[in-house]
Amino acid sequence: MNPSSIRRRQLLAWSAAAPLLGWTGYSRAQAAWPSKIIKMVVAFPAGGPTDTAARIVAQKLSERLGQQIIIENKPGASGSIGTASFIKSPADGYNLSMFGMPALLAPLMYKNNAYDVTKDFAAVATVYDLPMAIVVNPAVIPGVDDLAGLIRFIKESKEPLNFTSSGTGSFGHLAMEQLKELGKFDLMHVPYRGSAPAVADLLGGQIGIMFADVVAALPHIHAGKLKAIALSSPNAKALLPKTRTVSEQGFPGFDFDSWGGLIAPLGTPQAILDRIASETRDIVAKDKELQQKLLTAGAIASFQDGKQMQARLNKDYERWSAIVKAKGISAT
Repeated sequence: MNPSSIRRRQLLAWSAAAPLLGWTGYSRAQAAWPSKIIKMVVAFPAGGPTDTAARIVAQKLSERLGQQIIIENKPGASGSIGTASFIKSPADGYNLSMFGMPALLAPLMYKNNAYDVTKDFAAVATVYDLPMAIVVNPAVIPGVDDLAGLIRFIKESKEPLNFTSSGTGSFGHLAMEQLKELGKFDLMHVPYRGSAPAVADLLGGQIGIMFADVVAALPHIHAGKLKAIALSSPNAKALLPKTRTVSEQGFPGFDFDSWGGLIAPLGTPQAILDRIASETRDIVAKDKELQQKLLTAGAIASFQDGKQMQARLNKDYERWSAIVKAKGISAT
């Protein structure tokens, strides 16, 4: 065989082997994941419901993946600052974020918001539902035990009454706006920057009514300082079994929870996303310790895969954007 024929055969052999070698290298890279620390961004302050859930889940995921997961808080503008920064992170499997519902509502509230929740990141898996409750300070709103009684009290009040929430455009704000329309009553919204200061003034009697995250109100309900009047959904009965939902008290179809889940930058390898979702499913659906920790924090462990999570994001965005537009609500 002449030298040129040998060279041709060698080139053909190398050409045939190259894709296989490349795929083998890719497979090994995927199999080796994770080989370094994973960062989980929380676009909200430390100590809040999204941060608390993120730390509980990060600990369990870290144990299963055999790699440390660190939390990085980037709060501001209802989660929009941290989220806008996060979606630009490398799509290498080492960047995750615990997405909370204020960040879903932020694009509706801020004119210069820098992301679209329907297409600018990869939904990985839901982790928790965060039930809400209408609560009152019984010293300010006396003699009220249910939603009908509260609406009657509001309508019969000689002076205008206020309600508070964790911020303009928050779930508590928008939910009460929707209920005001359905119940044909009026309340003035007094927004706060977060649940903690809102609950503090509710306890202090500066304001009497709040559509609150159960996680923020629960200790004060148990202490008798606040009274739960109605729940946002049946999920909340796991925390307040004696309180009826808004739907059960004359407003059928009024059913929602705030919730949170893991997201990743677009382009993150699907094999990695599938692994994270699979591990998340196992700990959220099966790990009793994690479920109890979330419950103690006022959240309900709840898993949905990436496709289900994205569908939920799209549905919630459509629902709440309609209310924002109808009411002309803006944070700017």
